Amino acid sequence: MLEGKVAVITGAASGMGLATAEAFVEHGALVVLADIQEERGAAAAARLGDSARFVRTDVTSAAEVEALVGAAVGAFGRLDVLFSNAGAAVDLSPIEELTPAGLDRTLALNLRAHVAAHKYAARQFRLQGTPGSIITTGSVAALQAGWNGAAYSMAKAAVLALVRQTAMENRGTGIRSNAILPGAVLTSIITDMFGVAREREDEFLTGIGERIGGETLIGRAGRAGDIAGAALFLASELSAWITGVALPVDGGSTAVTKDATVALITDFAAEFHAAS
Repeated sequence: MLEGKVAVITGAASGMGLATAEAFVEHGALVVLADIQEERGAAAAARLGDSARFVRTDVTSAAEVEALVGAAVGAFGRLDVLFSNAGAAVDLSPIEELTPAGLDRTLALNLRAHVAAHKYAARQFRLQGTPGSIITTGSVAALQAGWNGAAYSMAKAAVLALVRQTAMENRGTGIRSNAILPGAVLTSIITDMFGVAREREDEFLTGIGERIGGETLIGRAGRAGDIAGAALFLASELSAWITGVALPVDGGSTAVTKDATVALITDFAAEFHAAS
């Protein structure tokens, strides 16, 4: 599906980014993995072989994102796909306790980093005179409150505007921008949110999966490979006429209401009729 294409993936040392790097290489892409986790990222690239490179990148630095795009072009001659995936909850404070510093740290990773990725990927595509696909990891928190902290939710909502604006500004060029909105995917981002030690990560995520799996329409919790499959589609020519789209990959979680109102009304109606 991606034979001969060159892709950059941020946050690629683990989780959804690593699963996507593996899928891209399997489907013929040349991939540059970017992450601040240098040891894990380098090891992942080595496992993937000659089709992969690792570039340590702090995506909160626009200069490092620009250099990352340059490194991909230097290594493989061009750029066709940029998957801006790196992210984390950062500051989980409620609105009443959120500080300007906490908001800024969260926006730096979950919004400004994506802006830089769009900026330098689109510039490279235009320089080459070729179409290209920019994919961004958003979140169902962009659509519904209650999935994450206030700052993270605001950042992910802004990502939707970034994706649509980029799609509009590149009309007629073949440059596409789309977002994937993961639901509750079992990766280390959940482990980190709740301060669980890495040596107990598998145990913790297995327990989470057992607890929440039945709440989705599919009947299981999300896996990193679910996001990789969506990214593969959006990177490939199968999605050549899709741009400006936010695709929930959430097991159907956002397709139904979780508000208790309907259940309360139904229960009251049953009680009302029973008492009549």
